[in-house]
Amino acid sequence: MELRDFIRYSIAEDVGSGDHTSLGCIPANKESRARLLIKEDGVLAGVELAKFIVEEIDPTTAIEVFISDGSAVKNGDVAFHLNGKVQSILKTERLLLNCMQRMSGIATTTRKYVNAIEGTTAKVLDTRKTTPLNRYLEKWAVRIGGGHNHRFGLYDMIMIKDNHVDYAGGIENAINNANHYLETKQLNIPIEIETRSLDEIKQVLKIGRVNRIMFDNFKPELMHEAVTLVNQRFETEASGGIVLDTIRRYA
Repeated sequence: MELRDFIRYSIAEDVGSGDHTSLGCIPANKESRARLLIKEDGVLAGVELAKFIVEEIDPTTAIEVFISDGSAVKNGDVAFHLNGKVQSILKTERLLLNCMQRMSGIATTTRKYVNAIEGTTAKVLDTRKTTPLNRYLEKWAVRIGGGHNHRFGLYDMIMIKDNHVDYAGGIENAINNANHYLETKQLNIPIEIETRSLDEIKQVLKIGRVNRIMFDNFKPELMHEAVTLVNQRFETEASGGIVLDTIRRYA
């Protein structure tokens, strides 16, 4: 979904036939100022999105930004001011806050993991486990927090998981079928395969024809063995059971 479409649909969902409370209580020509007040320490995200929302609802509303996306913020900071018609500011308020609160939460959590692996060559990746129709914003927030987007959907990577392997009749069949499909459809997208054991990794190494190997729910000691086994022949990825305390202990 395009960003403009997301904003328009969100406004339609919230405003409907009109913000009758503001329309009924506030004179149409009444102008004032509002501020975005930070109430918790973290990483700010959604300022650039706020500009799009403000412009879509009322381009005469001015936004004066003091803190940009990706900045560390603390309780009491003011991120920006809105200056304009009160009716427009009130119509903008809830959509803007909902988006920025969620994006900032994601960016803040992402930054914690990014900081935990600082000094290594590892990267923090996101997943497809996003809120429906909010994927663009949530993945945007991951980038603001210093993380990297894994894939945006089922269309931009072949991701062979355990269920694909089982239904295909094994790792070799799954990999060969995936490569045949790409050749037949003349598609140029990467192939990643999920592995559940060192034995499965050995199978993948023998077959090849993939771009990345995922270690699914490997404990740190087993992860070390897995990385050593692959020995930089393929990109590697760890998924599942990864918590900050474990990262700090083994990074």
